Amino acid sequence: MSISNEIIFISEFLLIFSVLLLSYKLFGKTGIYVWIVLSTVLANIQVTITIGVFGMVATLGNIIYGSSFLATDILSEKHGIREARKGVFIGFFANLATMAIMQLIIRYTPHGSDFMMGHVQQIFMLFPRVVAGSLAAFLCSQLHDTWAFDFWKRRFPRHLWLRNNASTIVSQALDTSIFVFIAFWGVFDTDIVLGIAFSTYILKLIVAVCDTPFMYLAARMNNFVFKEEQ
Repeated sequence: MSISNEIIFISEFLLIFSVLLLSYKLFGKTGIYVWIVLSTVLANIQVTITIGVFGMVATLGNIIYGSSFLATDILSEKHGIREARKGVFIGFFANLATMAIMQLIIRYTPHGSDFMMGHVQQIFMLFPRVVAGSLAAFLCSQLHDTWAFDFWKRRFPRHLWLRNNASTIVSQALDTSIFVFIAFWGVFDTDIVLGIAFSTYILKLIVAVCDTPFMYLAARMNNFVFKEEQ
């Protein structure tokens, strides 16, 4: 019995954001740093897959990538903007290192018994524009997110939902615009590029709004199983 993509999408959302909170509960801000690396690397792998969901055609990776914005928001809320920016640069470095390493790995000549190299090459043989778009979009949008979250926090300190959503919704629009423009502008017709941008942003917008309860849960977490050194 097959499961609809919509059910899987909802299940994936609940699983990813629950595991993010568990990582924070167990390991504190270290768990958030690990999550930023994990989510951004996995998002760049998942984005190579196209699905149909909620009547739209979109790439995968929107949920796991969206969780990285909640991760930096948690760092901003609980540990300050400097720790949030540190998380952004850790994620950027991890993506850059992963791409550089894998570009070398896929140039090995596989043994005659190998059956995986071709599949791995298809995933990591990325066009330069896609790589550049991904890195530029991540760095610009995440740095904007950390700045915007702090901006709204200082002006409306009692409204956690406002700074969580206002920062992420705009940052996701910035992320989508930068990536689609660098990666696809001039490669596909304008209507196709705009369609990709629209469907991608709608899914990111849904994820951004729905992660608000998880932000409130994270804001109330104080006790970690593995406590950090002061």
